[in-house]
Amino acid sequence: MQTLVFGAGNLLCSDEGFGVHFIKYLEKHYLFEDDVELYDGGTLGIMVTHLLEDADRVFLIDVVDTAGEPGEVFRYEKEQILLGRLPIKMSPHQIGIQEVLTLSDLRGKTPDQVSLFGIIPASYEAGVELSPVLAGKLPELAELVVDELRAAGHKIVLNV
Repeated sequence: MQTLVFGAGNLLCSDEGFGVHFIKYLEKHYLFEDDVELYDGGTLGIMVTHLLEDADRVFLIDVVDTAGEPGEVFRYEKEQILLGRLPIKMSPHQIGIQEVLTLSDLRGKTPDQVSLFGIIPASYEAGVELSPVLAGKLPELAELVVDELRAAGHKIVLNV
């Protein structure tokens, strides 16, 4: 089973880059076999549709614009995303994960399992560092995703 862990975001707008920072955190702290692909999707949007379509299982990491406290993490599954049960815009990128999945679904190529972990940002200010609250969430969310990958049979070890 090929699993894609896809981090979206703009590194120039602090917390908006959370998904990209998340991928970098995983690359630094864990070693993955070839059946797990970590991908820094940045703000590429529709340009990476093929990656989602080629995977059997997808984990998406992005910020969400919804009610709650900064650093609060929400989980959405494929059906919720495709049925529009997410905040109106997940993040400032105009063509986002929702649109990419909808296009893939129209083509009949959406993976059966798609999970989005969305986190509420504290700041969209210009800057390449995460706010302290979101930086503090990286280890917790990484452990959650790695535990799910291991439960699905993927071999992952700590990078020491």
